[in-house]
Amino acid sequence: MPIETDSPSVERALFLLETLLEQPQGADISDLLSRVDISRSSLFVLLNTLKTLGYVEQAEKRGRYRAGPRLLAWQGGASPLPADLLTAFYHEAESSGLEETLALFVPVSEGEALVLGQVEGRREVRSVFETGQRLPVSSAAGQVFQSPISIEIQAQGFCLNRRGDALDVAFPVCRDGVLPNAALLLSAPAFRWDETAAERVLPALREMSARLSYRLGAPHYSPWRAEAQTELSETLPLTETQLAALLKAPWAARLACVRPDGAPHVVPVWHEWDGEAFHVLAWKGSRWGDYLLANPQVSLTVDEPWLPLRRISAKGIAQPEFDADDPRLNRLLARLSHRYLGQNLAASLAPQVERSFIITPSALRGWQGIS
Repeated sequence: MPIETDSPSVERALFLLETLLEQPQGADISDLLSRVDISRSSLFVLLNTLKTLGYVEQAEKRGRYRAGPRLLAWQGGASPLPADLLTAFYHEAESSGLEETLALFVPVSEGEALVLGQVEGRREVRSVFETGQRLPVSSAAGQVFQSPISIEIQAQGFCLNRRGDALDVAFPVCRDGVLPNAALLLSAPAFRWDETAAERVLPALREMSARLSYRLGAPHYSPWRAEAQTELSETLPLTETQLAALLKAPWAARLACVRPDGAPHVVPVWHEWDGEAFHVLAWKGSRWGDYLLANPQVSLTVDEPWLPLRRISAKGIAQPEFDADDPRLNRLLARLSHRYLGQNLAASLAPQVERSFIITPSALRGWQGIS
């Protein structure tokens, strides 16, 4: 039984992690309840938090709990990549809206690829990986790490390969923007993969891999190319699908308004686009909320930092939406904190939010390239 301490919640979490390390085959809820002094509901909350952070994994939604990749790294020495890359991966995976399994792989000896973490697909029939599972050099993830890379993979920017009844798509994650240090992999039952799925999934995976590379410090995203891709296409308008995808990505918007003295004021804001309007949060202590109440004319811009340099610009009138005591504000905060931070932190962030505004654009333009 755990020893009494002044911080029982911390002590219980550590004891739970020790228990999972002692049982590599995993433990079920009844076993954990018998060993950890905690209620059933509190145990589920703790396990779900540790799963989100990558310290615990569960092969099936009702399966046994096992040590996750971040916990296993405590036993295996230095991690080949920054620990926050796993956090970034879980954030991207949970926010992606994709229904198939997503996994992060790193190269290991003999050309194999080792799974560091995964977020299981949401459908009843799905492809999943075991904790610590290795894929051979012939797999999609394994081929991404080969040198020299095949001309076909280099040209298309990813590797697609069948693995039994599953189809895997692997995109490189590059610390320097060129050479892969990790691979973002989507795995789906082969019978669900068709041209429609490819058109929807491949652009999303590339954007996620680019963002993960960017978080590692990559100045650009040009896998397997000695020189960064600098050729710019002509300026082209974004389609409705492209515009919606960019507005769904976890980029902050820059909101521009006018101060009482007539000077411009620009501030980054969390935003949600519902297809017709933007919803933005005003935090307590932010002066711009008062500026909007006095002068509601605003502009918003959203952009990505790499090719093809997609951008969105909007202008309109900002109207007060939800006050701090409105439960709808908490629901908006829950969605935005999950999108930008990877988890629902509405309960802890709510005291810091003053209100929200809704901005219905009178003009909205999306394009790629420089103009």
